[in-house]
Amino acid sequence: MKLNDLTFYDYFRSSASYRVRIALNLKGLQPETVTTIDLRTGEQAARPYKAVEPSGLVPSFQFGGKTFGQSLALIEWLDAKYPTPRLIPQDALAALAVREIAHTIACDIHPLNNLRILKYITGTLGASEDEKLDWYHHWIKTGFDTLEALIAPHRDEGPFCLGKQATLADVCLVPQVYNARRFDVDLAAYPAICAVDAHCQSLPAFGAAAPE
Repeated sequence: MKLNDLTFYDYFRSSASYRVRIALNLKGLQPETVTTIDLRTGEQAARPYKAVEPSGLVPSFQFGGKTFGQSLALIEWLDAKYPTPRLIPQDALAALAVREIAHTIACDIHPLNNLRILKYITGTLGASEDEKLDWYHHWIKTGFDTLEALIAPHRDEGPFCLGKQATLADVCLVPQVYNARRFDVDLAAYPAICAVDAHCQSLPAFGAAAPE
């Protein structure tokens, strides 16, 4: 289904944008326009995009003369407006469990390791590349310890984080695992995370959203 009058501002390696691409694919939705904002060249901080999205962050949706950001907010809007398939269960307790995993990733892990933070660490604070990697690995492992504990008890319930259906938890997990591997984090201690990721990667909706 084409989303007329909707522009999706995207960047291929942004894990937040990656989440939104997965959600769109799972729901069979296609924005009318997809505009790439190149984070490598600093396009997100330039005036044309900042005039559209004051935070200078991706992803964002523009429609009806307004622009909205924050990946989880965008996905929750998609889920409310196009509820098939649901990424957030209607049952309150099940929804709480999904959001617990999603927010662990989006609020506890990702903000400490995204591009602007890593650039600040090496640029303004003068950290070496080795120190930057130590920082990255530390916070990934700290967060993944929590995720493994949340996901492992549900492995007998289905191939996804919390059972037989993909949810917002899986939509957030896969991009974070991609980033961990890109920075050579050893994932041997996280078999439940790796099993969920492997299953998701076998599905077209996830595979088509991947950066590479």
